[in-house]
Amino acid sequence: MKNSMIALGCIILSFAAIAQGAVLQPANATDVKVSTERLKKVDQLLQGQIDSGLIKGAVGFIARDGKIIYYKALGEDDADTKTSLKTDAIFRIASLTKGITSVAVMMLFEQAKFLLDDPVGRYLPAFANLQVIDKFNKKDTTYTTKPLKRAITIRDLLTHTSGLDYPLIGSDTMKAIYAKAGIPAGFVSEHSILADAMNRLSKLPLIHQPGERFTYGLSTDVLGYLVEVVSKMSLDEFLRERLFKPLGMEDTYFYLPPSKYARLVNVYAPGDKQPFKKWSEKDWPYISVNHPLEKGTYFSGGGGLSSTISDYAIFLQMLLNKGRYNGKNILSTLTVEWMVSNQIADIPWADPQFASDRVGLGFAITTKAGAARKQGQAEGTFEWAGIYNTCYWVDPKRKLVALLFTQQLPFSWSLDDKYKAAVYQALDD
Repeated sequence: MKNSMIALGCIILSFAAIAQGAVLQPANATDVKVSTERLKKVDQLLQGQIDSGLIKGAVGFIARDGKIIYYKALGEDDADTKTSLKTDAIFRIASLTKGITSVAVMMLFEQAKFLLDDPVGRYLPAFANLQVIDKFNKKDTTYTTKPLKRAITIRDLLTHTSGLDYPLIGSDTMKAIYAKAGIPAGFVSEHSILADAMNRLSKLPLIHQPGERFTYGLSTDVLGYLVEVVSKMSLDEFLRERLFKPLGMEDTYFYLPPSKYARLVNVYAPGDKQPFKKWSEKDWPYISVNHPLEKGTYFSGGGGLSSTISDYAIFLQMLLNKGRYNGKNILSTLTVEWMVSNQIADIPWADPQFASDRVGLGFAITTKAGAARKQGQAEGTFEWAGIYNTCYWVDPKRKLVALLFTQQLPFSWSLDDKYKAAVYQALDD
């Protein structure tokens, strides 16, 4: 009888652990079949990049099966004062915001607030009468349009197949049109609101028909506006109350509280007479690198958040746990599995480098063909990156969560790919 009770207790504890999902805890690398000796190559890679002047500093994070086996800061935050970078530094995560906003959308989907194939215009009436660009005149930025073949759906926005483009980094045609209309890229200090910018955006043409191809653009900003309209809360409030507080993400904000200003990492960029210089407002129009230090009101669902690497790791571990973390159930298992599966069939990425990859509901997905081209990265891995050189990937097959945060421009995939190689070579399966 006693043994039966003990067995029953173990079963109950096991089910409780499954219900809450793995919670991030420090551990020895060997506990999760990672070589401590080979893990030193991660240090060597990052320090080599710093010593070569390619980056100023970086924070790396690796967890396997919920066990944190690498969490280090290397290099400097401020080259002028020789201030070392710290692991609790706050980074502008830019497009890593997209995954968070996508989860917010799916939380509302689970509440039956909408269906993914509903027209966006049903909830955001300004987007009900969109047009597609037909002819564009470079000299005066005038254009003609043609009708949509079908309406933009919420799924189109989640998969970046809506036809919305990006200011600054999009096509020359739409960059010119967006600039003339004052459409922000998301990194702004202004005291406007998301609704105003999205309503201006709704009056501009799409670059192509919805569902026709993948175009990286302002789709997730529109999703942020959708969250606001459907939930009747600002995106900032929704994320704070429904996601960040339940998960314990205490350092993730659109605009930092003054008590945390000093932890915001400096941004660096190539200089004229030195390898790097601190970024200034003159370096790139329409972007404010200091936007997290403002008391702003513009909540960009596509790029506005700042966070620590440990906060974002919690968010990713929740997804690896299929919606659960530390006793909180954010999404259902089926919803998370849906989000990290291919949603665009055979539509390729525009960038040939990712021709084998596909897109889920807010995440890039490694396909079988893509896995064959990448060292270790298994089919079903999901990932994203931000313009200030922050990146992450989650490999469900290997129960791996990995992030690398730096803070400089221009964006480059080179270090991200080398970091992946250094992480996977340390696995000792």
